[in-house]
Amino acid sequence: MTDLDIAKSVELKHINTIAGELGIKIEDLEHFGKYKAKLPLTIIDDEKRLKSKLILVSAISPTPAGEGKTTISIGLNEGLKKLGKSSIVVLREPSLGPVFGLKGGATGGGKAQVLPMEDINLHFTGDFSAIEKAHNLLSAMIENNIQSKTNNLNIDARTVKWKRVLDVNDRSLRQIVIGLGGTTMGVPRETGFDITAASEIMAILCLSDNISDLKERLGNIFIGFTYSKQPIYAKDLKTHGAMAALLKDAIKPNLVQTIEGNPAIIHGGPFANIAQGTNTVLATKMGMSLADYTVTEAGFGFDLGGEKFLNIKCQSADLKPEVVVMTATIRALKYHGGKDLKDLNNPDPEAVKKGLPNLEKHIESVQKFNIVPIIAINQFTADTPSEIEIIKDFAKDKGIKVALTNVWGEGGNGALALAQLVVDVLKKTNKDSFKPLYKWDTPVKQKIEIIAQNIYGASNVDYSPQAMIDLKRIQNLGLQNLPICMAKTQKSLSDDDSLRGRPNNFTLSIREIEIASGAGFIIPISGKMMRMPGLPAHPAAEQIDIDDNGKITGLF
Repeated sequence: MTDLDIAKSVELKHINTIAGELGIKIEDLEHFGKYKAKLPLTIIDDEKRLKSKLILVSAISPTPAGEGKTTISIGLNEGLKKLGKSSIVVLREPSLGPVFGLKGGATGGGKAQVLPMEDINLHFTGDFSAIEKAHNLLSAMIENNIQSKTNNLNIDARTVKWKRVLDVNDRSLRQIVIGLGGTTMGVPRETGFDITAASEIMAILCLSDNISDLKERLGNIFIGFTYSKQPIYAKDLKTHGAMAALLKDAIKPNLVQTIEGNPAIIHGGPFANIAQGTNTVLATKMGMSLADYTVTEAGFGFDLGGEKFLNIKCQSADLKPEVVVMTATIRALKYHGGKDLKDLNNPDPEAVKKGLPNLEKHIESVQKFNIVPIIAINQFTADTPSEIEIIKDFAKDKGIKVALTNVWGEGGNGALALAQLVVDVLKKTNKDSFKPLYKWDTPVKQKIEIIAQNIYGASNVDYSPQAMIDLKRIQNLGLQNLPICMAKTQKSLSDDDSLRGRPNNFTLSIREIEIASGAGFIIPISGKMMRMPGLPAHPAAEQIDIDDNGKITGLF
């Protein structure tokens, strides 16, 4: 059975029942049909939140298909529920780009999914659409102000870095020219599109505490400069109020259910290779207000989503996770041990051993934050006992707790050992043990180099001439105290896709540095990283279809 077949075989509970299990009143729900609802921000209770245990699920550097962080997160939550614990899972929303491009769906897998699977993967409650519209409204307002003769801020169009966004993988839109066709069509200039998940509006939504904070952050978006070299922000265009109005529903977290009928919150969807890669602060705080254990995840490997979760989100929102569950797979270790993608299902214990340094580096990185790591082996049917034992022996040698999980095939029952390990470890941890890797007021270059050397393993950092200009601009704008959100490939600890395993003695190259002053971070772009992905030779969209009865097929 495919993931979609398994999802369709489940009889869903009405969302009112799911809300009732959390003690949420039906009149507080904003219904999107029978199985989805928006939740009011008034549910967040800081007194309860501070008592909840926050568990971060991360992973080693993934293969292109991913190693199952979402699946492990959902399965771990199911396992905790089976142990009788008050637990909830809080996840990101899928982007349509990967759904129709490579992944074909991103709601977990097998018997560890969030439902309704088709709805969540396709539009859901419209959050991405609202973010896209708010972002592109600002784009239109910028162009209108440049064109206008009477309401003109004297913006130098050459300095405008704000692009447009679209939730589709379309590489042809990365660099475009707009305003062609004559004087009534706008001012011709070069610009481009990012994917919606990389929008600063997405980042802002995911870090905002409330509507007022959202509006302030939207107003602080840096646009460019006037001809007299004065900086221009969205608030100067008086557009942040209208943008916030478009986001009035998108700011509210979404309530759904897991395949075993347990509550789940899904909200926000920034990628971790080009943005901060975690769900909204509001969703995380809401989950912690509703349960004793809150399971959440951060995109791609720990070098990306995990690092940003801890250095950006946790410092911004005063969150203190106590455990990091490190998702590892035999196939990814073989990949980092030098095996070709097409051979990953073939047994090869030696390749597993050669790939262990990648897992080792991620474990060391977790420990730099003074957080306890636990290894979760996400089991696949092709895994052999001898290969699994290699990871267990590695964990024993390093003094790290490890659990074999089969949540894809068994759901919560396949995560009981992992859930018990998490509970046992949390009995001995302390929230106040967590320490970020750097302080925000550290100089910008030093912050970049701390991440590059401590998390990636780089020996040094090289800055292009453009990056040096960008650093000077950041200093002149007084934005040097913002944290770092690195745009880097997920395929390697380095900025070179081809360097698998645990690269060392390499130089991280920073080609430019973008300013996200509304979100409240700086984005160094390394290597050949793109903020608008492309489609593969055979996109997942080729398999997705719908019949006359509305039955969707091809999601997986």
